[in-house]
Amino acid sequence: MAEKLEVKELDHVVVRFSGDSGDGMQLAGNIFSTVSATVGNGISTFPDYPADIRAPQGSLTGVSGFQVHIGAGQVYTPGDMCDVLVAMNAAALKTQYKFAKPQATVIIDTDSFGAKDLEKAQFATEDYLGEMGIDPDRVVACPITTMVKECLSGSGMDNKSILKCRNMFALGLVCWLFNRELDLVSGFLRDKFAKKPQIAENNIKVVRAGYDYGHNVHASVPATYRIESKEKVKGRYMDITGNKATAYGLIAAAEKAGMKLFLGSYPITPATDILHELSKHKSCGVITVQCEDEISGCATAIGASFAGALAATSTSGPGICLKSEAINLAVIDELPLVVIDVQRGGPSTGLPTKSEQTDLLQALYGRNGESPMPVIAATSPVDCFYSVYTAAKIALEHLTPVILLTDAFVANGSAAWKLPTMDELPDITPHRVTPGQKGSYTPYERDPETLVRYWAVPGQEGYTHIIGGLEKDGRTGAISTDPENHDAMCRLRAEKVARIPVPDLQVYGDKDDAELLIVGFGSTFGHLYSAMEELRAKGRKAAIAQFKYINPLPANTSEVLKRYPKVVVAEQNMGQLAAYLRSKVDGFVPEQFNQVKGQPFVVSELVEAFGRMFTD
Repeated sequence: MAEKLEVKELDHVVVRFSGDSGDGMQLAGNIFSTVSATVGNGISTFPDYPADIRAPQGSLTGVSGFQVHIGAGQVYTPGDMCDVLVAMNAAALKTQYKFAKPQATVIIDTDSFGAKDLEKAQFATEDYLGEMGIDPDRVVACPITTMVKECLSGSGMDNKSILKCRNMFALGLVCWLFNRELDLVSGFLRDKFAKKPQIAENNIKVVRAGYDYGHNVHASVPATYRIESKEKVKGRYMDITGNKATAYGLIAAAEKAGMKLFLGSYPITPATDILHELSKHKSCGVITVQCEDEISGCATAIGASFAGALAATSTSGPGICLKSEAINLAVIDELPLVVIDVQRGGPSTGLPTKSEQTDLLQALYGRNGESPMPVIAATSPVDCFYSVYTAAKIALEHLTPVILLTDAFVANGSAAWKLPTMDELPDITPHRVTPGQKGSYTPYERDPETLVRYWAVPGQEGYTHIIGGLEKDGRTGAISTDPENHDAMCRLRAEKVARIPVPDLQVYGDKDDAELLIVGFGSTFGHLYSAMEELRAKGRKAAIAQFKYINPLPANTSEVLKRYPKVVVAEQNMGQLAAYLRSKVDGFVPEQFNQVKGQPFVVSELVEAFGRMFTD
């Protein structure tokens, strides 16, 4: 029978793991995506966490999901609908089947579909497949819990610990379905549980049991699948999340600039992983401080910047509000500071585990007084590395705080990343004082071309100075309430930011003759790009321009936006980018596509909405 099982080559596939928040779906999904990235596949992931801290077991609100899109080439989104759904209990099937294609393979743990499980999941009958209209021929119904208990019966593990290994059995089944090498999975588990080798070996044993189960019974599927990479570029790859990429980008920037890295932060979902990751790298000269609140996290970073470090602070949603007073201190002092805002659902505490793009106007204007700051938005998990590196470069070379906008989607999501060498990264040259200024230095002397002040740090003989939150005289650095001086200083700070050079806005697709230009910013790039490609495949003339640099805007912004007959601005808020662009580009009146659902865009919905904007 094994000889008759067909192995099909696929260009891409979407797998969604789902179960209780304690079932380890995030770990199973991460391992599968890491293994896929290791063999050269393109990947894009979407961890979908429940909002409840610990919902009752088996409840509808406690389901945790992890979706991964694997492709032979580059992958831009986690996919709209999945080809394979793993549902570890009745509640997972009830809530997650809506994300599955009609022909999807569904893997379930039949041990978690008892009468009480069905009642918790609000099924009306015991025929849960019929109730949901699921074809039983596409369901791999496996007693996962029973088989895991049998597999680990002699391991000495208690029942609770054994049940935590069920995710590995499901992972083994999925690895069999997609012809993944278990040696890679074993290596991952041995690294993860290096201090607990017996736990690693027990998990590996369960993975192999799941793989063997699929191999021996062929798991009710007509074929297994293989996704071969179309293009393999030599190099070292890893599966990286946006938060980890952000942490690595800061380390790389500090190394390139020859400086210590300092992060002052306060834990908040979904930004905390940046603090956690950087705290592991003391050997790289990284200093991390977990402070008592948001404003102190930012204030400690400003102190470190004054002392000559590359300083950063990280937060999300409500935290950026709380930091605003301290951020303004960096604005008026003109000190380099990287402020990372991992946007999440709001307002207030809102949706802590969900993603939005609703902090844009706050990043641009959400401080008292005239407080101009550069704003950059990362477009993907991998781009978080390059975006925060650029933010650090701008901060150090132009002596200004910089806001980097990411969001829960790219921060928690992951992609395959080819590690760059330090030689490939652009130089970072902090704008420091010159020897000729020694003895006559004042803190707001400026380069006449860039208007950037010269940076002196405490302890430099001959460069003694005072800065602070009160307005200073632009010539002497002394406190000043002179109206003309304040007007001049406000204009200088704004013009300094406006003169920061940023790359031109790039247009992709039918850039010469598109009827519709799709415009977005930050993390929506993959979905908008995919929608554009689908429109072009249907014969429509479409193009896309995605903003990464928002303040200052690229020099060609007006020319690009006015080039096309129709423009639609698509964003995960109520129209903040559209409003900003209208204020900056005379006569710009775009169409808008806005959603605030806490979920990524759905490409098919974008294609349908944009399709209606064409003139037939």
